[in-house]
Amino acid sequence: MRSSVGKIYFVVQDYLIILLGTMLYGFGFNGFILSNEIITGGLSGICALIYFISGQIIPVSVSYFLINVLLLILALKLLGFKFLVKTIFGVFSLSASLRLFEWILGGQPIIGDQPFMSVIIGGCLCGLGLGLIFSVNGSTGGTDIIGAIVNKYRNISIGQALLVCDFIIIGSSYFLFHDIEKIVFGFVEMVVTNYVLDRVLNGNRQSVQFMIFSQKYEEIADRIIHDLGRGCTILDGVGGYSKKPVKVIVLMAKKSESVSIFRLIKSIDNNAFISQSIVRGVYGEGFDEIKVKVK
Repeated sequence: MRSSVGKIYFVVQDYLIILLGTMLYGFGFNGFILSNEIITGGLSGICALIYFISGQIIPVSVSYFLINVLLLILALKLLGFKFLVKTIFGVFSLSASLRLFEWILGGQPIIGDQPFMSVIIGGCLCGLGLGLIFSVNGSTGGTDIIGAIVNKYRNISIGQALLVCDFIIIGSSYFLFHDIEKIVFGFVEMVVTNYVLDRVLNGNRQSVQFMIFSQKYEEIADRIIHDLGRGCTILDGVGGYSKKPVKVIVLMAKKSESVSIFRLIKSIDNNAFISQSIVRGVYGEGFDEIKVKVK
């Protein structure tokens, strides 16, 4: 029962994080980027081009949603149904967020006379939003799907995978505005967004190793397996001073799970001795996939 409640909690948590991420992106994009006539990368940049080419008749939220309908079919075939469920939620959520802030802000910039400051703030908000979404294996559709596909089969970060697409989209804005300055601002926004995106992802996905020394090792191991959904290994050891046999639990987990693990251990054995260390990489089920070619 406790395990089922825990799983439901984490599922709900994932979708709330995706919702928060799309809200941050929608606010940053409308309030600081689009309202200053700056073209970004990704599908939002393509939709911004459509918005300005149409004389601001076709809202970004509308074209974004329609184009994603086609891309979602691609996601279903290559990334699987589980990925698609969160992608559908992300697409609907971001489309709604874009529409919401289109209505609230009315196309007016929050900082109208400082475009450079706008792209920095907007890029940070958009990068943070995307980072939160990707951190729970979600997606907002668009070129995010392409980035996720590349990341799945190649050892390339999502930020790097989107870089090439962004260059092409931002560069093409010159044919619309004939303004080099706007292209420069677009590239600045791209760098800031992708930098923040990768920082959020790397911080959240970083793996840690726990070594837990406790007389209640069986109960702790059982709770780790059933409550956190993580596997662990129990090793035999001998105390160097006492010469008495001891049991050591070795656990690999994500850094973001550290607080939950400490709370779980302390709720069972407040005298447990715990060692936590950062590891460079963990590969296998529940962690990263080894992305190398086998000859």
